[in-house]
Amino acid sequence: MITKVRISGKIEVLTGMHIGGSSAFSAIGAVDSPVVRDVRSRLPMIPGSSLKGKMRALLAKKYNTAVVEPDNDAPCLIDLFGSAKKENIRCSRILFSDMIMSNWDELKQQGLTSSTEVKFENSIKRTTAVANPRQIERVIRGAEFPLDLIYEMDTEEKMKMDFEIIRDGLRLLEYDYLGGNGSRGYGKVRFKELELEVLIGDISEEILNECQGLLNEV
Repeated sequence: MITKVRISGKIEVLTGMHIGGSSAFSAIGAVDSPVVRDVRSRLPMIPGSSLKGKMRALLAKKYNTAVVEPDNDAPCLIDLFGSAKKENIRCSRILFSDMIMSNWDELKQQGLTSSTEVKFENSIKRTTAVANPRQIERVIRGAEFPLDLIYEMDTEEKMKMDFEIIRDGLRLLEYDYLGGNGSRGYGKVRFKELELEVLIGDISEEILNECQGLLNEV
């Protein structure tokens, strides 16, 4: 029997965040590096692939014994995130949804006029002292995105182990950054209001409470 649970919550942006979109058709004088946006609403978004990739990369540093390709990650990570390796193809047990900025109306009421800001930066080549100015678009501090993860349970014992990994991934990300340019202060985020909900199947109350407790540690 298939058993699926939802992990819901919010991602709050604490410092300007840049997850790059296409600039192929930017006009002259436009931002050099725009953020990725939802096509319909034009609001900033966090692709599920960005969150999944960052979490897996951070967890690889914790659980792997050496630097390896993702398909050679520690068995516990492959079991959770999947593998495309020919002789060991595994489906991911956790699904990440794209997330579109959810609190723009609230921020507008606070007097903000744009969901993004443009940060001007300038790199200087040391050997020639030639400047290279650029404009980077960032999602503003205070933006929130709805977290929506779907986890498919194999066994209750394995579910608890997986949620320990998920907890570690979320905690590591809070001490790291999401998107680009993190070493320059971009992309610090916080996870809030994390909750579990059984969508399909049955899970014992004990395991459900233990897994919710692990999320509460983030």
